[in-house]
Amino acid sequence: MQEVSDPTVDVTSQNTYGTWRYQKGWKPLHIVDAEGCYFTDINGKRYLDFSSQLMCSNLGHKNKAVIDAICEQARKLPYIAPSFTFDARADLSKLLLEVLPEGLEKFFFTTSGTEAVEAAIKIARLSTGKHKIISRYRSYHGSTGGSIAATGDFRRIPIEPAGKIGGVIFAPDMDQYRSPFGVEFEDRAIASAQYIDYMIKNEGNVAAILVEPVVGTNGVLVPPKEYMPMLREIATKRGVLLITDEVMSGWGRTGEWFAVNHWKVKPDILTTAKGITGAYVPLGVTATTKEIADHFETHYFAHGHTYEAHPITLAPAIAAINEYRRLDLIRAAKKQGEHLGKLLRELKEKHPSVGDVRGLGLFWAVELVKNRETKEPFFGAEEKLAGKISVLDKIVADMMKNGVFVQSWMSHFVVAPPLIITTEEIEEGVIAFDHSLKLADELVTA
Repeated sequence: MQEVSDPTVDVTSQNTYGTWRYQKGWKPLHIVDAEGCYFTDINGKRYLDFSSQLMCSNLGHKNKAVIDAICEQARKLPYIAPSFTFDARADLSKLLLEVLPEGLEKFFFTTSGTEAVEAAIKIARLSTGKHKIISRYRSYHGSTGGSIAATGDFRRIPIEPAGKIGGVIFAPDMDQYRSPFGVEFEDRAIASAQYIDYMIKNEGNVAAILVEPVVGTNGVLVPPKEYMPMLREIATKRGVLLITDEVMSGWGRTGEWFAVNHWKVKPDILTTAKGITGAYVPLGVTATTKEIADHFETHYFAHGHTYEAHPITLAPAIAAINEYRRLDLIRAAKKQGEHLGKLLRELKEKHPSVGDVRGLGLFWAVELVKNRETKEPFFGAEEKLAGKISVLDKIVADMMKNGVFVQSWMSHFVVAPPLIITTEEIEEGVIAFDHSLKLADELVTA
C-alpha cells in the first residue's frame, strides 16, 4: 500500500530544521491534539506522554487555568517593554519568593532555560569579577554560546571552538552507576566534591560552580545525600558562587518544589524554566540572592532581552504555580514516583538488558547495557554524532506503536510523566516498556 503524503509533514521537514539530528529522512509525526497525559496524531491515535514531551509538560495538556491566564493577559496587555512593569510581573515575583529556596530574592525573566543559564553565567562573572565556570561532563545547560560552553555532553563538540565562549572547565560527574572513581571506591560522592575543591584551589579565577542537582537528560543522576551540601560548603569556603540548574528538575518533578530542597541546600543562583508554566508558553527564570543583587545597585547590569518579562509568559506562570498548589502535585509526584520506581525496578529484575534504574519523584532513568557485568552501553556519542540508529530508537518506535511515548538519550530512557498522571496510566506505560524491552534483551552478550 502506497504511503499517503502529509503536506504538513512535508513542509515541516523541507522548510524547518529538526534539532540535534541529521536532516535527511526526518519525518516528524503530525500531532493535532493533546489533553491530560495524552496527545493525538493526525490519524486519531492517542499516545501516553510518558516523558512530558521534553520533560516539561508537568501539568499535562490543556490545563484550563493556565490557558485562561494566557488568554486574559493577551486581551489585557499582550506586550510591554521590560523597562515598564505590570501586575503579573509583581504578582509572579511575590509567588516566587514563596516557592523558591529561601534567600533567592531577585529575578531575571527569560524565554528559555538556555537563556536563564546564559544570564546566570553573566551575572556570576559580573558580580564576582572572576571568569571561570566549573561544570561537569554529564551535563546539559543549553545551546547558546555560554550555555553550550558549560554543557559537558557531546552536543558542544560540533561547534567547538568558534561557536562557544571560553572559560569553562569540567569536573568529574557524581554518577553512582558509572563513577569515574571506580565501583570499588565507597566514598565516590566525597571524592567527586573534593575534586571540585581541588580544581577551584588550583585553577584560580573561578566565579561559580554550575550543576544540575539531579542531572536531567544525561541520565537522571541522583547524588547521595552528602554531595550537594559538600558543594555548598566548598563554594562558600572558596568564595565562589553555587549555581543550580533546575530547568528540568524543578517544579515538583522530583517530589519537591526544587531538587535542592531534598538536601536543604541554598544556591546563590538558581535557573529554571520548563515546568514553571507547564511549557504552555516559553519562560525561564534566573533567581539570585540579595547579596548578588546588591552588587548591581552600584554596578552596571549588562544584560537584557526584548522579551524579558514578557506579559504573556508571566501571567500563565502565576496560574501554573496556583495549579501545583491546588492539585497538590508536589506531594502527588512523590507518591506516584514511589509507585513508578517500584515498577521500573521490577523491569530490571525481568530484563537482562536493564543495567540500572534510578530516580526521584516522577523523574527516572532506565539505562540499558549489553552486559551487566561490564556495563557496556548499547550506544555512545560517536554513534549519535554519526546519525546511527540505536536499539533504544527501535524500542521508542515499538512503544509508539503500542501508544506510549518516551524519550531516549544515548543508552537510557528518561521517564518523566506529567505530575497529574494516575496509577493506571503509570501501569499502562510500564506495560509497554515491558513488551518493548525484549528487543534489547535479544542483544545482551552475557
